[in-house]
Amino acid sequence: MKTAGKISQNLQKVQKCIKNAASRAKSQTDGIDILAVTKYASDQDVLALLQTGKIKHIGESRVQQALTRWTNPTFAKHHVYKHFIGHLQKNKAAQAAKLFDFIDSIDDIHTAQVLDMHAEKLNKKLFVMVQIKLTDRQTQSGLSLQEAPKLLLQLKPLHHLIVCGYMAIAPHPAETAQLRELFSQVKMAFDRDFPPGPQPRYLSLGMSEDFEIAVEEGSTLPRIGSMLFAENTEEV
Repeated sequence: MKTAGKISQNLQKVQKCIKNAASRAKSQTDGIDILAVTKYASDQDVLALLQTGKIKHIGESRVQQALTRWTNPTFAKHHVYKHFIGHLQKNKAAQAAKLFDFIDSIDDIHTAQVLDMHAEKLNKKLFVMVQIKLTDRQTQSGLSLQEAPKLLLQLKPLHHLIVCGYMAIAPHPAETAQLRELFSQVKMAFDRDFPPGPQPRYLSLGMSEDFEIAVEEGSTLPRIGSMLFAENTEEV
């Protein structure tokens, strides 16, 4: 099978899984978007995905790699929301503010202030999400659910950042019951801190291994990478 056909088939499988998960949770799929994680994918595969016309959000975690890819006219002509999903270093903030529409991994006020400064220079509004830490790993970025509201208050004066939700990465491996409990806790905090209104709001939970559970628990922006680009994904 050609790459384009396989990518399209993988996307259909993911969409079907999301629809079924939302149905089990008795929620609507209209408010759920796929964040396609393209950081490890080849340019050929990313283009094949973009050419389906069904992806609105993409995620990258390396600023320099993303600049090379998304400033290329072949990619730039595809109008998608670009998310930075890795840990952002302050010395990369200027480039990130220029290239990306969303920064999904804010976990300290100092980086946010630098981003806000660069967004102001660009006369640009940046959407940002606060990253919640769900593991005990020292290398994992993010804040606890108890710490997050304090950061939200600190972010309010930054007028070029639009704080629009929470992002969290679950521990791996983890039992289904543990995942449900963790995702449920973040969903409750999200509903408390980001009530429905005119501003876009996103809850980014779940990756290729656990996105169905995340959608069942309320995720509106699961991050899918390997399942979209795998060669051996099962038939729909």
